[in-house]
Amino acid sequence: MEQRIRPIVEFRNADVSNGEIAVVENLNLEIFPGEFVYLTGKVGSGKTTIIRTIIGENPLAGGYGRVGNFELSGLRLKQIPFLRRSVGVVFQDFQLLMDRSIEENMEFVLKATGWRSGERMQRRIFQALKLVGLASKGHKMPHQFSGGEQQRAVIARALLNEPKLILADEPTGNLDDETAHGIMKLLFDINRAGTAIIMVTHNQSILKDYPARVLTVADGTCK
Repeated sequence: MEQRIRPIVEFRNADVSNGEIAVVENLNLEIFPGEFVYLTGKVGSGKTTIIRTIIGENPLAGGYGRVGNFELSGLRLKQIPFLRRSVGVVFQDFQLLMDRSIEENMEFVLKATGWRSGERMQRRIFQALKLVGLASKGHKMPHQFSGGEQQRAVIARALLNEPKLILADEPTGNLDDETAHGIMKLLFDINRAGTAIIMVTHNQSILKDYPARVLTVADGTCK
């Protein structure tokens, strides 16, 4: 009998809320290892709320939710850093520390997620930057990077802990078309190497040029 592959993200009859208000109700969703999935929908429909729930920023309002080995219902505060270590996050607005070099930005993340050995950290930072084509630029400050380079640095940061899942919240939203296509090619390369990616976008040309499974969030549902 063939064994069923376990989803890396699973919601069953789940209510996802933004504070006290349920934004998406009765959410049933499975994301499998190595999948690339788009979340689309109008502004305020609940896309980012689902992302925030996956990383434990918003508590699950009801039903069942799981990310990797972490059950979201009843998730304890001390579990949240370990959950976040297992998931890489790529933001639209980069969220880099502007007073530190790219290497120092990445070292900050590693220390925050429990790394201690300076030698191991430097090796991992170099590996992650090499994956995104920035191996020789880690010493530079964020303001010395173009928008595309900053987003590549953010993707490298998301890869530091070798997560099985990356959440990308409008990662091309602040980029011109040519740069956006470069970022999409990079994300698809990472996905082909085995990392599941959930990407929030409203860019229809991205959906057309880089086809993958699409989930639409609208009227309190996601399907």
